[in-house]
Amino acid sequence: MSDDTPSPLLEVALPALLRHARHTYGAAMRAALVARGYDDIPGNGLYVIGALALGEAPLSQIIRELRVSKQAAGQLVDALVLRGYLERQTDPDDRRRLTVTLTERGQAAADTQKAAREAIDAELLARMGAEKLLHAREVLAELIEIGRDQVPAD
Repeated sequence: MSDDTPSPLLEVALPALLRHARHTYGAAMRAALVARGYDDIPGNGLYVIGALALGEAPLSQIIRELRVSKQAAGQLVDALVLRGYLERQTDPDDRRRLTVTLTERGQAAADTQKAAREAIDAELLARMGAEKLLHAREVLAELIEIGRDQVPAD
């Protein structure tokens, strides 16, 4: 907030704050994608495209993190393949396996959503400062760790 008046949002339950904060990022990314002609990415598609762009996790882990059924995950990947964001290829090391990678269109969409995320990050940094932003990241990281400690692995 621009003045010293505490935000009424400070009284809102943390899960609700997290949901609405996530919406801020999602809405910015969706708007940027639509403006660039990527208006056909299905729900959860942003997560898959963004995670594949990072290249740090296999698709199976990304899908597990979505916490959707195998059928829903398969439909999501199928839709992203049909719409030109992902490409399936036979794994050269194991012909029984398929690998899924971003296409040129998928990488462009990933770059677009990354730029939108970075714009929100920059605005947040300008409003809150580096120290508070680091603290927020630490709190969120710890919240994730609590979840990992309490919830059995799939």
